[in-house]
Amino acid sequence: MPGFEVLYQAAALCLMYPDDDFRARLPLLREAAPQLREFADHAAVTPPMELAAHYVEVFEAGQEHSLYLSAWREAAPAPSEELYRAHGLETTGEEPPDFLPAVLELTARTGSDGLLTEHRDGLDRLRSRLTAFGTPYATVLDAVCATLPPANTGS
Repeated sequence: MPGFEVLYQAAALCLMYPDDDFRARLPLLREAAPQLREFADHAAVTPPMELAAHYVEVFEAGQEHSLYLSAWREAAPAPSEELYRAHGLETTGEEPPDFLPAVLELTARTGSDGLLTEHRDGLDRLRSRLTAFGTPYATVLDAVCATLPPANTGS
């Protein structure tokens, strides 16, 4: 795939709950997206229960590291369920359409980083908070943000 589509798909996988399917895909993820090797290597050597507990601590124990773009209260709209369907993705209703892994997967399918660019300020804030928290998940956001144009400074 040209561009950053593979990276976005791999980052979406990294930001989902680390189940057995995630662990099975780690070797492929590591090779397909070299920008995520640091995280993939960490995930590979971390016991499954410990990795799962860390995910819950980081992303599910409050709003400080929310993976929902709407939590960052930006003017940019979330993608619609119709947009997902138009690109062969189904929303399950379990997660709203502004769930970052879903947006990354949609971005990989469309080849357009417009949605991510519109939410760049929020992604930067999330990345900063993950870095300050000291979690390896920050490297996933580092890789995604490195592909986007600089945030609008609102001059």
